[in-house]
Amino acid sequence: MKLAALKSVDNAHDESVWAVTWVPATSSRSPLLLTGSLDETVRLWRSDDLVPERTNTGHCLGVASVAAHPLGSIAASSSLDSFVRVFDVDSNATIATLEAPPSEVWQLKFDPKGSILAVAGGSSASVKLWDTSTWELVATLSIPRPEGPKPTDRSSSKKFVLSVAWSPDGKRLACGSMDGTLSVFDVARGKFLHHLEGHHMPVRSLAYSPYDPRLLFTASDDAHVHMYDADGGSLVSSMSGHASWVLCLDVSPDGSAVATGSSDKTVRLWDLNMRAAVQTMSNHTDQVWGVAFRPPGGSNVRVGRLASVSDDKSITLYDYS
Repeated sequence: MKLAALKSVDNAHDESVWAVTWVPATSSRSPLLLTGSLDETVRLWRSDDLVPERTNTGHCLGVASVAAHPLGSIAASSSLDSFVRVFDVDSNATIATLEAPPSEVWQLKFDPKGSILAVAGGSSASVKLWDTSTWELVATLSIPRPEGPKPTDRSSSKKFVLSVAWSPDGKRLACGSMDGTLSVFDVARGKFLHHLEGHHMPVRSLAYSPYDPRLLFTASDDAHVHMYDADGGSLVSSMSGHASWVLCLDVSPDGSAVATGSSDKTVRLWDLNMRAAVQTMSNHTDQVWGVAFRPPGGSNVRVGRLASVSDDKSITLYDYS
């Protein structure tokens, strides 16, 4: 796989762009790119030429995360204002507003079937699960405190949960915390399974392989990208190459590569057979907060696409083959 920069949009938002995802195609339209920004807005873009489709308002502080339902009909955004806004992609009508205490709403992800929205609970040391048919809170997955010899030990402090990821079969959910802890849950039983060790700084992004429900990839401020056997609880590989914090990560639709963005201002492509970075893209001039591969599907989708967003207020679109 090789990336080629296709197009960049400068000043795509009025402030830093912190979040990006793809809205899957529907029977009536092609996929869309969805971005969220410190400027409090969510914007939708045409997927091949980055022509803006619309701007959604509704938050009163910066947008920290965006997520799209697998059917492409609805999407959600989380904000520093402690609200999650769920909206109709094509009409922008608000479907639900989910409220949480301050600092308890961070990254969010729909499960593969679209029946549950998982929200990283920040200072609540938990992941909240919302039923997408009723928009009621149906479960809270709490991270147990590791047993330390003294209550004052750092290891016994509550976990601040930043990121979430679903396994492709929807049976497992993993989350990353500010102290580098990774936690894995059995969703159906609402049961904590185990921690994954290896990072010692914030894990702001993680994603499962689309084909192997055991393989989990993580990005950390410690400048490393890890590959875990999330079921077995073991670290399979640790990959390095970025010069600073790794802020975001996504796995390619075919499961052969990982893209990452960093505070070193670059996007890197990692070959998973080689377990090494094979390409570095330097299209941004500031920290890269989001990378996202376009999912397969849609009548006009012929080639692969990757998007990245940055503190420099821009979006860059790449194609790959």
